[in-house]
Amino acid sequence: MNYVMQYWNEIESGRIVVSRRVKKVYSRLVDDILNPKGEWIFDEELGSRPVEFIERFCKHSKDKWMGKPVLLELFQKAYIQALFGFVHKDTKLRRFKETMFLVARKNGKSTMTSGIANYMLMADGAGGAEVYSVASKKDQAKIVFNEAVNMVSQSPELTRLLKKRKTDLYFPLTYSKFEPLASDSNSLDGLNSHFIVMDELHSIKDRNLYEVMKQSMSSRSEPLLLMITTSGTIRECIYDDMYDYASKVADGADGFNDDRFLPILYELDDRKEWTDFRAWEKANPGLGTIKKLDDIAEKVERAKVNPKDLPGILTKDFNVRDTVSGAWLNFDDINNEEEFDIEDFQNTYAVAGVDLSSTSDLTCATMLLMKDGDEKKYVYQKYFLPEDILEKKIKEDQIPYDKWRDRGLLQLCEGNKVNYSDVSDWFLKMHNQMGITPLWIYYDPWNSKYWVDEMKDLGFTMVECRQGYKTLSQPMKELEADLKSHMINYNNNPMLKWCLTNTALKADENGNIRPVKGTSSRQRIDGAVSLLIAYTGLFEHMVDYKAMI
Repeated sequence: MNYVMQYWNEIESGRIVVSRRVKKVYSRLVDDILNPKGEWIFDEELGSRPVEFIERFCKHSKDKWMGKPVLLELFQKAYIQALFGFVHKDTKLRRFKETMFLVARKNGKSTMTSGIANYMLMADGAGGAEVYSVASKKDQAKIVFNEAVNMVSQSPELTRLLKKRKTDLYFPLTYSKFEPLASDSNSLDGLNSHFIVMDELHSIKDRNLYEVMKQSMSSRSEPLLLMITTSGTIRECIYDDMYDYASKVADGADGFNDDRFLPILYELDDRKEWTDFRAWEKANPGLGTIKKLDDIAEKVERAKVNPKDLPGILTKDFNVRDTVSGAWLNFDDINNEEEFDIEDFQNTYAVAGVDLSSTSDLTCATMLLMKDGDEKKYVYQKYFLPEDILEKKIKEDQIPYDKWRDRGLLQLCEGNKVNYSDVSDWFLKMHNQMGITPLWIYYDPWNSKYWVDEMKDLGFTMVECRQGYKTLSQPMKELEADLKSHMINYNNNPMLKWCLTNTALKADENGNIRPVKGTSSRQRIDGAVSLLIAYTGLFEHMVDYKAMI
């Protein structure tokens, strides 16, 4: 049975509703089956083996299904068959080495993944197979592992062949094992992984975990890394990187033709679809069979009258990327992937804003630019951090400051504190090398006296901007409106995007607002504050500024 073709026929007929990206991927897979090109072909028999293994040997271990055979849904069969059925025409080695399966909660992902893990442990033909379930915490990693163990305990055939040891599930015939691991495990070095399940990717802040586990597969002939997850509210973690990559591969974007990566992204195509029951299946392929329709309908009705419930249902039931509850803006408001070339702004003028913060923390300088006849605002930033505390900050914040440094977004200052003269040098460089002159540089006067004097001596016009309701309320409202209408091109800067997602607001009795940090002390908002300070300057001098550009 060709489950990929069967699933595609259901999608194409409209009997099954899927996201735009799932439809694109399966359309290409079907084309690859019907019109094989290059070195890859589709072997229906090979693709069906794990499906048959799961349905024949794996048993449910929960609720009314306990002890009954696992019968996979069509969306699961099609995915598994695609994952295992596309092979090299000569060697028959698998095409896909890595896959991202994004699906809303309660759609049978742990059951499906545990079944695949058991197959990879004992039936994939690999000697000494090392199978790992990996997550940010050991308890999370154990979810898939424990489900796999329970499947075995319910199956007389598997029980005879597999042995549950203290920390793993062991297959003596081929010296293979299945073990749960976490980012805080004693050692992740020396692994020789055959199959890796990276569970709930959205909660993994440690990017090194992904890199280490992926590297551990390098000596295997047919390794497979399966990332299975819902969406989440933690921004600029490994999830955002992998989701962006998977989205571009699914969309067929230029430069992202990756034959070895399979992205299956069950999600709403538009945030507004969360109230439309006809669209719910896009993120919930098991709706009505695995997941109860009444359950999701009840959550939607509750979220309509209680905004605090909305981030949870958007991320977990519809896979819409969002910010934490209480954040100033949601992720769709913030996210803008437009880019620009700063070279296009040579020999022009800007309005600048600086948030110096403390000498041992993140500092940000912002240039706000506009073009004649264009109402969009263009944002160019530089961040500063003490070099001596880089590794500490990476560990504490679980944020890739080193990657941002390598991209030129972050400048490290020698020693253990930010040298404000480095900020001055950046403004001089922008003026002398790029010809971009800040007409006004707005700043928070806290802890900035000697730096302001230095900047004045260099010839810059400095304007004090206190971070209170009276000063920031209206510019913050203007900034919010422009972000929501995507009138701000910030060059898809991940540091600013991260700072914006961390920003909450505080209101006074008169409805005036100002920015504050979110719930976590590790959240940084310096980039957002620097932008807001620059916005304050722009709107105080909008007429004069537009006359100069």
